[in-house]
Amino acid sequence: MSISPRLDGKKVLITGGLGFIGSNLVELCLERGAEVTVFDCLDPRSGGSLFNVEDFKNDIELAFYDIQNFDQVTQFITGKDIVFNCAASTSHPFSMREPWLDSDVNSRGVINLLEAARRFNPGIQFIHVGTSTQLGPLKYQPADENHPEFPMDIYSANKSVSEKYVLIYARSYDMCATVIRLSNTFGPRASIHSPEFTFNNYFVGLALQNKTITVYGDGAQKRNVLYVRDACEALVATASASCSFGRTFFAVHDDHHSVARVAEATVERIGSGSVSFIPWPASRKRIEVGDAVLSNAKIKREIGWSPRTSLETGLDLTREFYLPRLQHYLR
Repeated sequence: MSISPRLDGKKVLITGGLGFIGSNLVELCLERGAEVTVFDCLDPRSGGSLFNVEDFKNDIELAFYDIQNFDQVTQFITGKDIVFNCAASTSHPFSMREPWLDSDVNSRGVINLLEAARRFNPGIQFIHVGTSTQLGPLKYQPADENHPEFPMDIYSANKSVSEKYVLIYARSYDMCATVIRLSNTFGPRASIHSPEFTFNNYFVGLALQNKTITVYGDGAQKRNVLYVRDACEALVATASASCSFGRTFFAVHDDHHSVARVAEATVERIGSGSVSFIPWPASRKRIEVGDAVLSNAKIKREIGWSPRTSLETGLDLTREFYLPRLQHYLR
């Protein structure tokens, strides 16, 4: 059962709405009664797909534009009640190869959205999707929203910077803006065909093909994995809560699993492949953060959101989604 409030009559803009989290958020917002506009440039490096909204394409307005274009952003942010910024270049390895491109999307693009809102729609609710990886190696566990940030790759650094932009605009211009940091979100509509995106979604793609999942080292490092429906419920619940002028929340699961356990559970619930342990590639070892044990106490206390889907149940639901649609997600 959904825990998110109704959004009846709300005009919602979802940037990156053809991507993984964005398209699932589109579905939930429609269920909750919102009028939804999807703003997405379909950058092939970001995992968006028109098929992600195939089931509800007639119920949304589609705008094939780019958050790097200020005029386009301004046109569509005007008159909206809520904007969910899910647009991002999301690959950690790509950000190390092409730091300028990552910065253009994850930093400058966010400035465009914030400045457009400040100038032309200052009363809009602005919900920005952040990431747990901006913390880098943890100094204490479980990490909370006050943990210092020492990101290990360009993507995580730019997400950290863009979060600070959101908080600056909230406090300086009285904007109702909030950051929701997510961690290893998985489930339907993800890019499961490439290791460039979230590791656990790539594991799903391998398992669906009955291929071997390779885990670096012994896979003992802990991760927080969150089913995408729970992530979207957190975003909608935050938008419906009392106005937040510059707060940050971790929307993460109660449970933490080793990477090895995530791989094993994926094979058990989704396919008949296997798990293989291989040495760390030097390029990945340099950006590895170790255990990532995170706290969701703040969002539970202040927003009233809690995750509802276990790893195993989430994998079962993920398998049900992909099996009849696999040809659309493995190319």
